[in-house]
Amino acid sequence: MKIAVLGAHGQLGRKINDLSALYKQHCFVFADIDELDITKQEDVEQFVEVQQPDVIINCAAYTAVDKAETDYDMAKLLNAVAVGYLANAAMQHNVFFVHVSTDYVFDGTHCRPYLPTDSTNPVSVYGATKLEGEKLFIASQCRGAIVRTSWLYSEYGNNFVKTMLRLGKEKTSLNVVCDQIGTPTYAGDLASAILQITMNNQQIKQQEIFHFSNNGVASWYDFAHTIMEMAALPCQVMPIRSSEYPTPAQRPFYSVFDKVKIAQMFRITIPYWKDSLKVCMEKLQMLS
Repeated sequence: MKIAVLGAHGQLGRKINDLSALYKQHCFVFADIDELDITKQEDVEQFVEVQQPDVIINCAAYTAVDKAETDYDMAKLLNAVAVGYLANAAMQHNVFFVHVSTDYVFDGTHCRPYLPTDSTNPVSVYGATKLEGEKLFIASQCRGAIVRTSWLYSEYGNNFVKTMLRLGKEKTSLNVVCDQIGTPTYAGDLASAILQITMNNQQIKQQEIFHFSNNGVASWYDFAHTIMEMAALPCQVMPIRSSEYPTPAQRPFYSVFDKVKIAQMFRITIPYWKDSLKVCMEKLQMLS
């Protein structure tokens, strides 16, 4: 099987690259903006025709949530229009398409974990453009899977864990919001789940939507406090309300996922978020 991974330089793309060594019987092609500009329809069609992949995994996205509020055109181009190009090319060439989406397609007003079938209602430009991408995926009628995730971090790129570690060394105290609830997701665990779907894609006859995050529940305050604790940093984390830390983009207040569907369908054991955070922290320590 030939697998094309797009957005290869991002957190998730790099973790899939790390895990690809475990799948030596398959051929992986890793592409980022230098190899393929997914916002250009002709380039997408040519890439699929030349590479002839069996599977495309799209990890590319416009993820600057606050910047998207004033950069709608670029966010829409990457998160929606480009997804349509990829989905249509996948449909035309009988390619299985895995597209990564987000908890931001929901408004965060639930008080129970979100099911893949729950109604969407984004409250930010980022969420709206990601939802538009999902709709173009579905409209293409390509065979594939949308995988929504939340609070992604890893030892690569810029993310909450690395920011907290840096600030924890620079400051004696930090204010972190305590009224936004979700689940941190280690990109290594998400990469593993996506590869499970890829290797068993014959189980999906048309299109499916899955939710994946690590297990457990936390606030951003809990997440930050645990990071400081694990890193043995003396920085004190103080809980504050979201109203005390206004941002250009509104965030969902509750974005815990129900992962039963993906766990049962692909027999995935999902780790507890603190256990995966410990794994990532150990890898970061090795890299430093």
